[in-house]
Amino acid sequence: MRYYYREHEAAYRRLRQQGMTQWSDLFGETEDFEEFPNRGFLEGVLGRLVLPSASEVEVLEYGCGTGPAACLLAARGFRVDAVDLIPEAIELARRFAQERGAEVSFGVQDICALAAEPVGKRYDLIVDSYCLQSIVTDADRARVFAAVRGRLKDKGYYLISTAMYEPDRSYDGGFRYDEATGICYQQGGAGPDAVEIDGVWYVPHRRHLSAAALRAELKGAELHVVSQEAGNLVCTRNS
Repeated sequence: MRYYYREHEAAYRRLRQQGMTQWSDLFGETEDFEEFPNRGFLEGVLGRLVLPSASEVEVLEYGCGTGPAACLLAARGFRVDAVDLIPEAIELARRFAQERGAEVSFGVQDICALAAEPVGKRYDLIVDSYCLQSIVTDADRARVFAAVRGRLKDKGYYLISTAMYEPDRSYDGGFRYDEATGICYQQGGAGPDAVEIDGVWYVPHRRHLSAAALRAELKGAELHVVSQEAGNLVCTRNS
């Protein structure tokens, strides 16, 4: 089992049991499905992008969770595909979308595996709503960016919302931050991604990069950063 599966499976099970509606509810950051963390960014940036008429805009959101961003995008008239690794997240997303009359095509998909699959469709918008921070290793992130690059239309946009490096962030309680790579490791666990550091075994947990390091990573993946406001980025494919 990959490092990013077990935590997310447990989180969505807990979310469902406690009657919550989205990931950020678990941390007391939100209480309303409609007020998800990157809503302001999406609403602000969509008015500035050069896109086809709404009914012609094809959108892919990966790591969609319970679907609040996907529902917002569908409400604008966009044609939205949304995927997540965790089946329970997709079950909840379908329910919440149906309750709101939002037409979204949801599916279970590991974005890290998508790069190896044939490209069947290309998109005007590809959206990451705080998924990238949980894709930690260099190899996995390269797969994500390859999947995005291969599915983004020539004039399409890649919208990223991700947690960033913060000097005052605490990594206590079994966590360890590697400043050289931006990787936050969590003590314990096993599997193919586990690493031994100073005689203790850790698994990758999060990737918190500086703004400059994230831009450099995207440039190396042949993605151009058009704008960046903290962890909110607008990118395009390199010509």
